[in-house]
Amino acid sequence: MSFGQPPARASAPARVPTKVPAYQPPSVPNVTVDDGALGDTGLIFDADFESGNLGKVEAISEFEYDLYVRPDTRNFKQRIWFYFKVCNTSSEQPVMFSIVNSSKDKSCYRFGMTPVVQSTSRPHWERLPPESVFYYKDPARKRGYVMSFAFTFDNPEDDYWFAYSFPYTYTRLQSFLGDLTARELPCLVRERLALTLDKRRVDLLTISAPKNLKKSADLSGVRCAFISARVHPGETPASYVLEGMLEFLLGDDPAAAELRDRVIFKVVPMLNPDGVVHGNYRCSSMGQDLNRCYQFPKQWMQPEISAIRKLLTELTERAAPPPTFYLDLHAHTASPNLFIYGNFHKHENKMERQWVFPKLLAAHADDFSVEQTDFNSHKAKAGTGRRALAEVMHPDAQIYTLEVSFFAYPIATEGESTGTDPPTFVPYTPTRYREVGATVARAMSDYFAPC
Repeated sequence: MSFGQPPARASAPARVPTKVPAYQPPSVPNVTVDDGALGDTGLIFDADFESGNLGKVEAISEFEYDLYVRPDTRNFKQRIWFYFKVCNTSSEQPVMFSIVNSSKDKSCYRFGMTPVVQSTSRPHWERLPPESVFYYKDPARKRGYVMSFAFTFDNPEDDYWFAYSFPYTYTRLQSFLGDLTARELPCLVRERLALTLDKRRVDLLTISAPKNLKKSADLSGVRCAFISARVHPGETPASYVLEGMLEFLLGDDPAAAELRDRVIFKVVPMLNPDGVVHGNYRCSSMGQDLNRCYQFPKQWMQPEISAIRKLLTELTERAAPPPTFYLDLHAHTASPNLFIYGNFHKHENKMERQWVFPKLLAAHADDFSVEQTDFNSHKAKAGTGRRALAEVMHPDAQIYTLEVSFFAYPIATEGESTGTDPPTFVPYTPTRYREVGATVARAMSDYFAPC
């Protein structure tokens, strides 16, 4: 069988993969496994670790396994993020894994996105080769799509981890922030903004020149910006982007030093730690999409969002300067590129000002798409941060959602310019995501430059 076609379900042998390139946490098996007649000879699956997600495994044969994503906590509709470990493998053992219950059909898998993998002896995440991944509509599952990938386990001593995208856990964030704090940077203040329902810390960072952080500082000419990430816990690329942004803002680049002189940054690196730890894609531990709760947040149910709204209200009403720039970082499951969502304004002058930052970002970033950037006033988005917080922030505040693809950005080739070839996609990596963050910060340097 050619692997250019979706694998057939007619018989197990037809789906036995040819060999493809193979590629940290203590754990206890917690995945329901229906191993049929395989007895004790099958693979061992586990997702009982931070951010892990896998709910059920059906062993179709010793080579073929159907995998079911565990829904978000208390929300059966959200089934996208997966992250699991496999052990008890054999040398040169070929398998076909199929994610059969994803809740979203429109996906970057259409463009060639692949899951990521690492192993004990190769701890750096890599994307699976495109030729081993298949995305197709399965007649046996009504209108549902299936993502199958072929893999060959090459080292029986290794454990293997597979994930929807590059994981970025709450523990990793706390370690990163701990390292920043240990540097005792005079331009950085770290404090606790809130506790989640599961009693996890939500951090607030303040970044600016030391002279701006003094209580008696003269802040005339200084502006204030607010940045947040990971309100949707499965959107891990947003954390890599923010990490790159923070490294730039706290670094020695002259542009960063000038930016700290002009701006006080308020940064919430991870808005939904509980969802991140539970391995959810979109929801909190209460099963709520926190990015639909900004209008009327309740302290007893959405303490993170309640704290954000209170903070921005107080900064706007009492602080000098008030925040006039808002950037919420996300990752997009269905589209390539880097792009922005924002609010639509009836006044032409305000819309012109709204376009300033996206155009500056386009000048800095080859992967930024002006065409995909969209300003709207959809009713369904009324509870989002960018819509609801516009009600409490300064009237001149520019409010944006920054989206980066889970997968890649296209580059033009000679054949594509003539319309004879399909687009060539360059996949994002953790390093590339961090570079995106630094690029966004450089665009902010231009945005906040003196007129």
